[in-house]
Amino acid sequence: MKRVLLVASTTGYQVREFATAARELDVELVLATDRCHIMENPWGDHAAPVRFEDPGPGIQALATLGPFDGILGVGDRPACVAAQAAERLGLRFHPAESARAASNKLLARGRFRAGGMLVPEFRRLPFAEARSGTSLADVRFPCVLKPLDSSASRGVIRANNREEFVQAAVRIARMQDGDLIVEDYIPGREFALEGVVTDGKLQTLVVFDKPDPLEGPYFEETIYVTPSSEPADVQDRIRDTAQAAITALGMTNGPVHAEMRVNDRGVWILEAAPRPIGGLCARVVRFEAPYSTLEQLLLRHALGEDVSNAKLAAGGHGVMMIPIPQSGVYRGVHGLEAARRIPGVEDIVITAKEGQETVPLPEGSSYLGFLFFRGKSADLVPKALREVHQRLKFDFSAALPIVK
Repeated sequence: MKRVLLVASTTGYQVREFATAARELDVELVLATDRCHIMENPWGDHAAPVRFEDPGPGIQALATLGPFDGILGVGDRPACVAAQAAERLGLRFHPAESARAASNKLLARGRFRAGGMLVPEFRRLPFAEARSGTSLADVRFPCVLKPLDSSASRGVIRANNREEFVQAAVRIARMQDGDLIVEDYIPGREFALEGVVTDGKLQTLVVFDKPDPLEGPYFEETIYVTPSSEPADVQDRIRDTAQAAITALGMTNGPVHAEMRVNDRGVWILEAAPRPIGGLCARVVRFEAPYSTLEQLLLRHALGEDVSNAKLAAGGHGVMMIPIPQSGVYRGVHGLEAARRIPGVEDIVITAKEGQETVPLPEGSSYLGFLFFRGKSADLVPKALREVHQRLKFDFSAALPIVK
């Protein structure tokens, strides 16, 4: 039986999806997670413990669990660990140095610019200077403030003037330490690309439209739809830009998830990460046989199989990451079963747990769940997702104050 090492966070949604795909392919999936190394199998998944902030000893211990036939990482930090483990274990994956550069916004922006791509003007700014409002003479408004090492949209805030800039910096400083990256705000339509890289060459699997405008002040992603409704020449430029980003970062073998904006000036690269799309969003991607799911395809690719004949299933496919509307304690949802019976709804997965405290962006980093819809054509999907979402009524109570 072939064996694949999967590096993942203990809090990630994707492990079960990969476990299901591995069983269907008769592949043994070996987990390495950031679980407590002192407790014996606390999650019941028999995962090997690896400290993501200091993975060396954990990676060394993984060598005793081998041999492995392939490796994958889900999430930004797990992908970096997977890249280091691949070099230690002699497995095919993206180079560790490439993964580190991709996970650091400043390094990635620098490489994209050196590669001749359109990137917003950017600079690194210490939190102290940002909070005080000093050293802002060369900052152009509107701009976007981002924590240097955060993922997704957590802590990402648009500022239209100096006052909003200082307010945003103070707010981000409450979330985490470290420096900021400050970028010019780039208007335009936003897209995502899902693909695999083989010997440095991109194979595009999916181009996602993001129909909801992402203009700030926060940048909460909600809806992904495929196939893209953009003209063929725009999609070609999106693919070309993703390939250029892959080359600039030095990615060689494994998954890639890229984000970009398109306006009258062209395609602006925002991110190219050595991992698959996050959360449960991959469920929206369905292929014709023999691959079925994105997880199956990525496992086959990790094992060295040729997946170049992968073809998306017909029809329009969409996912809504259900946003958190307010801070509080989640108490439940009404209308769920009725919404599931609406034609075209494939599934509604509520990942929030009753009694869980919820925090919206920019401080939060999660969603209430995921809503999946399939239709005859992609242009029908965004409206349908919004209408189904409106049928769901979520209950919240005030969060209890913290007693000091």
